[in-house]
Amino acid sequence: MTNETAQFDGPRFDGQWTSRLMIYDLEDRISTPVLETDIEIAAPNWTPDGSALIVNGGGSLFWVDLDAPELLEIDTGLCINLNNDHGLSPDGETLYFSDHTYGHGAIIWRQSLDGDADPEQVTEKRPSWFHGISPNGQWICYTGVREGLFGIYVAASDGSGEHCVIEGGHHYDGPDFSADGEWIWFNSDRTGASELWRVRLDGSGLERMTQDAMVNWFPHPAPEGDAVVYLAYPEGTVGHPPMMHVELRLWRPGHPSDTLVTLTGGQGTINVPSWSPDGGAFAYVEYAD
Repeated sequence: MTNETAQFDGPRFDGQWTSRLMIYDLEDRISTPVLETDIEIAAPNWTPDGSALIVNGGGSLFWVDLDAPELLEIDTGLCINLNNDHGLSPDGETLYFSDHTYGHGAIIWRQSLDGDADPEQVTEKRPSWFHGISPNGQWICYTGVREGLFGIYVAASDGSGEHCVIEGGHHYDGPDFSADGEWIWFNSDRTGASELWRVRLDGSGLERMTQDAMVNWFPHPAPEGDAVVYLAYPEGTVGHPPMMHVELRLWRPGHPSDTLVTLTGGQGTINVPSWSPDGGAFAYVEYAD
């Protein structure tokens, strides 16, 4: 499945920046570094058994064993231009990712982590950017653009039965399933600056979840309970740029959002689900000069 990172020939920072893979412990309220590298890595996922993280960098994916942290490149076969949209099935056996290798716009693929099977194409329409999988493993959610409109989409885990949950003339991004699988959280600028929203899988019950001066992106519900960690940009930020002064915040029902970490980051910090299996910690990437 993996090759040593010394064989990685992709782009690295020019010496000005380094990537730091971090774990934040929710109970102790502290961040602990896992590794630091001159490869521009991003978007950690936590494996369901709690033993490793998966990150992307330079069009590749890497496995990081938490007992002996180093970047081990994952062989993704014919897909060689992956971005930072990836994740694992709840049983940990299947890896989903978005790739730009063939044609214009991303396509979602999946691949078994056991054996040497080639990746299997999941979505037919492009662009499609993977973001999450339901707790029962039956559904994936992703961002797509169809006929010029951004939208949040759901399909079966094999890509069949694609249906649009919500779309419009504004930006819709960062979908992720709630712990009970009944809601999809996402961010959108449909009322101005980007805020967090949730909606049921059939498109009903649309509800705005944040309303503040920050520009809020990439909500990730905890695997248990109602807590949601998300990325907050300064007021006036357009899009989700990298190398910004940003915050990681925690949303809980009935409480004001709580700032957990301030850091240099943004794009790449927490694009995809990165909670530990027990919901006691989450992983993220920060960038240091």
